[in-house]
Amino acid sequence: MPIRYLKKATKTAQSDSKSVNHTVEQILDEIETGGDQIALNYAQKFDSYAGPALMDEHAILDAISRVPEKVKRDIDFAHQNIERFAIAQKNAMSEFEIEVQPGLFAGQRMIPVNAAGCYIPGGRYSHIASALMTVTTAKVAGVKHITACSPAHPKHGIHPAIVYAATKAGAHNILALGGVQGVASMAFGLFNLPAVDIIVGPGNQFVAEAKRQLFGRVGIDMIAGPTDSLILADNTADPVIIAADLVSQAEHGYNSPVWLVTNDRDLALRVIQLMPDQISNLPDVNRKNAESAWRDYGEVILCDTVEEMAQTSDEYAPEHLTVQADNLHWWLSRLTCYGSLFLGEETTVAFGDKATGTNHVLPTSRSARYTGGLSVHKYMKLVTYQRATRAGSQGVAQATARISRMEGMEGHARAADIRLKKYFPDKRFELHPNDDHGSSVDSSLSSAGVSVGPATSSA
Repeated sequence: MPIRYLKKATKTAQSDSKSVNHTVEQILDEIETGGDQIALNYAQKFDSYAGPALMDEHAILDAISRVPEKVKRDIDFAHQNIERFAIAQKNAMSEFEIEVQPGLFAGQRMIPVNAAGCYIPGGRYSHIASALMTVTTAKVAGVKHITACSPAHPKHGIHPAIVYAATKAGAHNILALGGVQGVASMAFGLFNLPAVDIIVGPGNQFVAEAKRQLFGRVGIDMIAGPTDSLILADNTADPVIIAADLVSQAEHGYNSPVWLVTNDRDLALRVIQLMPDQISNLPDVNRKNAESAWRDYGEVILCDTVEEMAQTSDEYAPEHLTVQADNLHWWLSRLTCYGSLFLGEETTVAFGDKATGTNHVLPTSRSARYTGGLSVHKYMKLVTYQRATRAGSQGVAQATARISRMEGMEGHARAADIRLKKYFPDKRFELHPNDDHGSSVDSSLSSAGVSVGPATSSA
C-alpha cells in the first residue's frame, strides 16, 4: 500500500528567489565598489547599527565581562565537545605517499586554507552555538586567520555570549556586521582584514544568496535553505516527546518543515493532537514561527513497514533525522540520506544543535542526498603530488606518449619523449599507438625541432 498523508504540507520551503537575487547582487556590487563605508551604510540601514565594524580588544573584553559565569561554563562544555569531535575528524584522514610503480611515487597532502570567514546569525535568535561550530572547526583545521562576523544590536553590539564563544573557539577578528554586508566584508577583505578563502555558517535567505553569488570567487560550505527535521517513530515511541522535538525545530522559522514518518496510526494521531498545545506554550516570537511552520509545512506520513519508512526518509533527505524506534542498529545501517542522525529518545536535535560535539551546520532542502555538513575537512584542501626516479619515469613516459598521441595531444607526448631521450639515450621505445617494433625517440623530437643535450647521471 502506498504511503498516506495524515497531514500534508500546503507550501514548500521556497523563497522569492528572483527578488532576493537582484537585491543581493546590487548590494554586493555597491560594497565591492565603495568599500568599508558602503558596508557600514548598509549596517545602519538594515540593523540600525552605527558603531565600528571591527571589534577592538577593549570591546571584546567588555563584552566577555558581561557574560554570566554559568553561561561561560556551558559554552566551555560545548566547545570542548565540538573540539574533540573536530580533532577526531581531522585524524580520520591522513597524508600519505605510495609507490604506484617501482620508482614512481604519488602522495596526498592536507593543507588548510589561509583565511576563513565564519558567519554567525544574530537577528531573530542569537546563535551562540554557531560561533562554536564554525570557528572551532576552522581552528582545528589549522586555518591561519579566522574572521567571525555577526549582526550587531543598535545599542549593545554583538550579543556578548557570541563574542565570548567566538573568542573561546579561536577567532582572530570579530566583525559587528550581519547580512550581505557581513558576508561581503569578509569576501572582499574590508576593514584591513585578509580576504577570506571560504565563507561558512548558516544565515537567512539573503546570506545564503550572497554566498551563492560569491561561490567560485570564494569557497562556501553549502547553500542552505530553511532548516528541516524528520522523525521516524514506531509504536515504542513517546508521542509527547515526539511533539516536543517537532516543535523545537519548527520554532526556527515560519518556513521550517518538520515531518513525522511512522507505521503506527494511533501514535500519528496523538502527535497531531498534541502539537497545538505544545506550540501555544511557547514565547510569542517562537510561537508564531512554530505555528506557521507546522500549519503550512508540517507533514505526518503513515507507512506500512519500517522499510517503507526508511525509503520515505531517504527521499526527503532531511537535514536532521531522528529515530525513535526499535532496533536502532538496523536504522543506522539502513538510512543513507541525512545531514545528522539522532538515534533513540535519549538524544535530540536540540542536543546536536548546541553541545553534543557534531556540527549543526548541515545540508537542507534534500541536499543531504549528495553532501554532508560542515566539518574540519571543509577548510582543508586535499592536494596530490608526484615524484619519480629516472628509472621509474620510463614506463609512465611511454604510456603518456602513446595515450597523448591517441588523443591528438602531440605537445603532451613530446614532454614525455624529451625525458626518455635525456634519461635513456641508447634505448628504443614504442611511442606511437600503432608502433609494435620500437623506434628511436629522436624522430619525434627532431620533427619538433627539439635538441637534447647529453644524458647526465641517473637519479
